[in-house]
Amino acid sequence: MIKHRKKFTRMRGSHTHGGGAKKKRRGSGHRGGFGMAGSGKRADQKKPSILKLYGNEYFGKHGFVRPPKMVAKIKAVNLSDIEKNLDSYTNKNLIIKEKDVYVLDLKKIGYDKLLGSGNINNKYKVVGKVSKKARLKIEEAGGLIEEN
Repeated sequence: MIKHRKKFTRMRGSHTHGGGAKKKRRGSGHRGGFGMAGSGKRADQKKPSILKLYGNEYFGKHGFVRPPKMVAKIKAVNLSDIEKNLDSYTNKNLIIKEKDVYVLDLKKIGYDKLLGSGNINNKYKVVGKVSKKARLKIEEAGGLIEEN
């Protein structure tokens, strides 16, 4: 069995690697363009054959794509984060302490919803949207929830 060398190794030093003149193989211009190039308006001689092969649906845009809906992002916070930063929130008067209950207005802190990840050691009165898990934990601890 004869072992043939690959073509590109044989072409080493041949300047054009068997591609003809220097100007050829430069880009898609040598082939007439990419894709549907050359099948447009001025290629009237090509149009009938294209229509015959592919039908009337070949040219033009088809259908309508609806623009995506802008979905509002809900800014949420976990119970553990509230519990961890409770001192700084009370110092800034963002959470107010009434007797043994902390009054927490989510909008005041800059959040839309309270999520139930983490444990709580204090009673809270929460104003705003609350998840099921957070509601359960707050009510177990003896707190209240006011949804607005």
